[in-house]
Amino acid sequence: MWHFLKNFIIVFVALFLIAGVLGLIKNGQDKGPETVSISKMVEEINAGQVQKVIIQGNTLKLQLKDDKAKLQEVLKEPNGTFGDIVKNYGVASSSLNQLSVEVKGENSWKFWLANILPILLPLAIFILFFYFMTRGVQGMNNKAMGFGQSNPRQTGPDDKNKKTFNDVAGAKESKQELEEVVDFLKDPKKFAEMGAKIPKGVLLVGSPGTGKTLLARAVAGEANVPFFNMSGSEFVEMFVGVGASRVRDLFNKAKKEAPAIVFIDEIDAVGRRRGAGLGGGHDEREQTLNQILVEMDGFDPNLGVIVIAATNRPDVLDPALLRPGRFDRRVMLDLPDIKDREEILAIHAQNKPLAAEVSLRKVAERTPGFSGADLANLLNEAAILTVRRGLKKVGELEILESIEKVLLGPERKNRVISDQEKKMTAYHEAGHAVVGHFSIHCDPVRKVSVISRGQAGGYTLKMPTEDKYYHTLAQFRDELAMMLGGYVVEKTIFGDGMISTGPSSDLTNATKVAHDMVVRYGMSVLGPRTFGDHQEMVFLGREITEQRDYSEKTAEGIDKEVSNFLAEAEKRAKVIVDSHRQQLDDLVKELMEKETIEQEEIQRILGPRQ
Repeated sequence: MWHFLKNFIIVFVALFLIAGVLGLIKNGQDKGPETVSISKMVEEINAGQVQKVIIQGNTLKLQLKDDKAKLQEVLKEPNGTFGDIVKNYGVASSSLNQLSVEVKGENSWKFWLANILPILLPLAIFILFFYFMTRGVQGMNNKAMGFGQSNPRQTGPDDKNKKTFNDVAGAKESKQELEEVVDFLKDPKKFAEMGAKIPKGVLLVGSPGTGKTLLARAVAGEANVPFFNMSGSEFVEMFVGVGASRVRDLFNKAKKEAPAIVFIDEIDAVGRRRGAGLGGGHDEREQTLNQILVEMDGFDPNLGVIVIAATNRPDVLDPALLRPGRFDRRVMLDLPDIKDREEILAIHAQNKPLAAEVSLRKVAERTPGFSGADLANLLNEAAILTVRRGLKKVGELEILESIEKVLLGPERKNRVISDQEKKMTAYHEAGHAVVGHFSIHCDPVRKVSVISRGQAGGYTLKMPTEDKYYHTLAQFRDELAMMLGGYVVEKTIFGDGMISTGPSSDLTNATKVAHDMVVRYGMSVLGPRTFGDHQEMVFLGREITEQRDYSEKTAEGIDKEVSNFLAEAEKRAKVIVDSHRQQLDDLVKELMEKETIEQEEIQRILGPRQ
């Protein structure tokens, strides 16, 4: 439709311009010489009024002696001459002697405009319209023919942005797993001589931001081979067969450039378990998945094309993808530990001027649970904050503030709250800090603030001193007490009737933790077992249904145990608050004045942990 409209507009504009040109020519002709008869011309010649006669084709132009007189034009017969006219009309010889006669050639462009153009113009318009219509249809056909072609992002060995293992900090075990792939791409004959078959496919599994795509690019860079990158969602269209066609085209391109690497990011978009959709088993996604399986089966083991895919949902992938002969090898990418975080920070800090007091080790200690993408974003936010403040180097203060921004959101210092709400927020956050400080299994409290960040009216920031991979029952109990610390303080200080909506998120998180302790971790009196089997409908979202493998009586027991854990946590928080009431009031006083208190000041006010 757009092509037709565009062509119509072009033809309309062309017609408008041509009409304008013809109009100008006509107006120019209308302002030309005055047409007179032959008898009038003879009369003026005999009267001695004509100074010059210009003969041009079938036209005679008369220039009168009167300078103010208009040029006159006489049309003669095609076969007649000026001499015949003079002779036939009896022009006096004395009058002819006074004339100046000039002969000019025919004006070709006027002839074309006047005679040929009216004939050729409709034909030219038709040809022009037909050309543009044909061109539009051809463009649509080309798009239709190219609809099933893949458009992967391709990088070659000579690419300036080529990545290697040196650009990937941490992930030592993952890189070791992939070194065999690199070795195969460099020298496949070595493996063939030993009768070894390199894995056809490598599945990179890890949380978002852990560097799956970067690691795949690094493999291609180390092997110095072409790299074809497509996302799983780019295969699937609303038209049947397009995804399968794009898969075939992608693998054909890779085979022509072999040895090469095909990287499919977010493969769970097309690789989910078949038969789980609502529309039956013959939908476009399953057709695309089937074609991927066929292409991987059709690979010559020594062809030199390796498929690398990435996902953060390996649990939803079709088993046919994971069997030997397809994605033979699974490489896990965990969140970086403290040493890996330090190395990642060092890479992203290369182009940023850091102040002398900045210690990347300390930054790594303050960022447990951060992915590689989070760390890159952290330093970028710190650099932006440095520019905003007009500083020349990124300081420790800017980095610490950026950590809180990444974790909790931006500060809202301009948010106006009443003194009563500020006091309630101060007591609430101080309650978290006091209970967490005096619970030995809780992580140290790093910062307390009544300044709003994100959705929180205030916040209490705690961070571990080292990376943790497991949680004990004692840790869960202390963390539950800390979560309920703000709720308990509000009840203690302001009374039951003044409990605010502030603890709502704390109660939600505490209830979830207590529920997981019972149904997932077997930490209750119900025994060492789990309760419930969460099933996911692939296209309906996460945890849509839960298969209950326990009775209603057991469900009552689960609810009772969850309530017991929460009641115990509230009781423990109450004991800590009552026994350290003075430290609580002192902390609130400092918060009301300074609004934000760091770890050193917190330890000075509260004293040593017991």
